[in-house]
Amino acid sequence: MVDGVPIELQAPDIGPLREGNRGVDYVHVWDSGQPGPNVMVQAITHGNEICGAIALRWLWDQQVRPLLGTLTLALGNVDAFARFDTRDPHAARFVDEDLNRVWDDAQVLGARDSSELRRARQLRPFVDAADFLLDIHSMSEPCRPIMVCGTRDKNADFARQLGVPADLLIDTGHPAGLRMVERGGFGDASSPRRALLMECGQHWEQAAEDVAIDTTLRFLAATGSIDAAWARAHLRVTPPAQQRLVRVTEAVVARSMDFRFLVPPVGLGIVARAGTPIAQDGNHVWRAPYDDTVLVMPSLAHLRPGNTQVRLGRYDPASSTIG
Repeated sequence: MVDGVPIELQAPDIGPLREGNRGVDYVHVWDSGQPGPNVMVQAITHGNEICGAIALRWLWDQQVRPLLGTLTLALGNVDAFARFDTRDPHAARFVDEDLNRVWDDAQVLGARDSSELRRARQLRPFVDAADFLLDIHSMSEPCRPIMVCGTRDKNADFARQLGVPADLLIDTGHPAGLRMVERGGFGDASSPRRALLMECGQHWEQAAEDVAIDTTLRFLAATGSIDAAWARAHLRVTPPAQQRLVRVTEAVVARSMDFRFLVPPVGLGIVARAGTPIAQDGNHVWRAPYDDTVLVMPSLAHLRPGNTQVRLGRYDPASSTIG
């Protein structure tokens, strides 16, 4: 039990995936020999988000290979993952810094050094080559799954082809640094490249494993990388009747360790009235910017100055789709 949440998942053995076939540990690339997109699935950007590692190990055991183009499977922060301990699982999030905040050229091509930057530099050629990228994550607090579509509507359009989950998110970017799914063409509205970040649910819940595998199958089928009928036969999650898009307008960033919420920090919770106090840090108070403000991934699990503790958004009625 961690923070009142039972640990229902066990970290998988990723040893069989260690020896990559392109000279980088835990990176495997298969070429179908047929024209088609370069498709990449990446997991454990954070070492304590184990559902993605489970999904990639499942694909490995199924010996999934692409029908068209190329397929890349990559495990990200394996050094942090090696530290995973159910007695203190949050400690395995990273070694030196967040791997999902270092993807701008100034960082990944610069001179600064850290465990995460070294890994990002190994992964960068594969990320930059991908036409379609799925980055599998999970969340610190209980919350229904969220598909983070970066900052561009084109990625939300692609998420609608998958049909999951019910809640899609267009963000404003992360104040602490560029995420993998926003790098290069993924963040360019005119580029055909697409990237999605799937938040599969709470880190330790059994359902996160099913969501991770199900979403990966839908993603690979949508890109044409695997047979759609085979994918359907292995799906685990009933798709929602409707998908709705949350547009984030503001990130609430802690200024000190005195940050606290003034409303229940419930993921995708709604603050009904504009002006309602949401959080406070010293004398500064953040208020709901509009009626029906949506709380996106509120958490105190990683509280520290400079960290985003919640994002504020609202549902876009014009972009809802019926499944």
